Amino acid sequence: MSASSASTLPLGVAILSVLIGLFGAILLVAGILIVLAIGLGSASAFAAFGISFLGGVLLLIFGIIVLAVARGLWDQELWALVVSLIVFGLMLLSDIVRLDFGLGALILLVLVVYLAAVHNHFT
Repeated sequence: MSASSASTLPLGVAILSVLIGLFGAILLVAGILIVLAIGLGSASAFAAFGISFLGGVLLLIFGIIVLAVARGLWDQELWALVVSLIVFGLMLLSDIVRLDFGLGALILLVLVVYLAAVHNHFT
């Protein structure tokens, strides 16, 4: 990406990509810790929470995917915008189906509308 197009990164997208990246990093670290702990024989520490080796691996995979989406948003990649809109849209739809019109649904609505509004910044 050229320097001129990188300077057009909307502030909201930058903030969103950083927050999504932090969430992805937390998932990644949690997945690594669970896989290592269970692999080293400390499975009993996680058994009370119902966490298995497979759960740790899934957290690890989801963490990698979430980090990739955060990077894609930062780089203004269209695929990352589409993935974000789909995920946020499904989460909003879930809130609507559950008739949960609280702060979470409002935030999701704002995110979907905002990302749709800045779509022309993505290639």
